[in-house]
Amino acid sequence: MDIRTISSTWAPRVLSILRIVAALIFLEHGTQKILGFPAHPNPPALLSLSGIAGLMELVGGTLLLIGLFSRPVAFLLSGEMAFAYFLAHAPKSFFPVLNGGDAAILYCFVFLYVAFAGPGPWSLDAQQERRALY
Repeated sequence: MDIRTISSTWAPRVLSILRIVAALIFLEHGTQKILGFPAHPNPPALLSLSGIAGLMELVGGTLLLIGLFSRPVAFLLSGEMAFAYFLAHAPKSFFPVLNGGDAAILYCFVFLYVAFAGPGPWSLDAQQERRALY
């Protein structure tokens, strides 16, 4: 087996793994803000910017985790992370390592990639596509 065969076999699966792991970690931000788990020292008001972000993280993270409506959800979450970076992190410092925004940047571009590449084969979206073919 050459590297191209291995890559073409595993690349879609690794895309699914990337989506699942990113969604799990992202979902934790939503559970912290909305459900208080793990404990959040100052839970935001539900209709504040942080509260709406928490709802997007909770609902969007869950949808991405299972791979349902992945492309539009990933696109919205990518935008949320860009917005969060420029609103909350960038004013603190130009450098992401100093302003604490490095995770927001990574989420933004991982989700943007998923929006264009799709969720991978291990997703409800892919399962629905396979059903539609038969």
